[in-house]
Amino acid sequence: MNHYAIYWIKEEFAHFFYYRSDVLYRFIKSYEYDQNREDLAMQFRYITIDIPEELLISRIMKYQPQQADTKVEANSVKIHENMRYISLHMEQKRINFRGDIIHDAEDLLFPALRSFQPYFFVVGDRPYDFGWISPVGMGKYKDRGGQVLYSYL
Repeated sequence: MNHYAIYWIKEEFAHFFYYRSDVLYRFIKSYEYDQNREDLAMQFRYITIDIPEELLISRIMKYQPQQADTKVEANSVKIHENMRYISLHMEQKRINFRGDIIHDAEDLLFPALRSFQPYFFVVGDRPYDFGWISPVGMGKYKDRGGQVLYSYL
């Protein structure tokens, strides 16, 4: 099973980092590796939004195919459909999920997340396994230049 984490990124940062996903990916990996570093923790809290667990679970349940078997337990959801299976574990700032292939999540999870909010960023365990669940339009946010999440000193 593959492990993935989903983060809800604030709109302004989603727009700014949409075409700089590699920078966002490296930042999140740095934070995951060293959560005790206060500068990374503060920046992580600043660019992400808390996951509204109950609301999101109800949305996921609403978007499941009729033949899917869905079980909700405490802060987790397990979804089976035919030969596909994913398990979700909700945390304050991320959704952890496991599945055989990302395409299972594309059918069983991402439609519900897209209907809820387009600014979810997915990070896998393998190197450079990351991406947005939806395209993020530039809209009113233009490249302001000079913004960075972190820098090497």
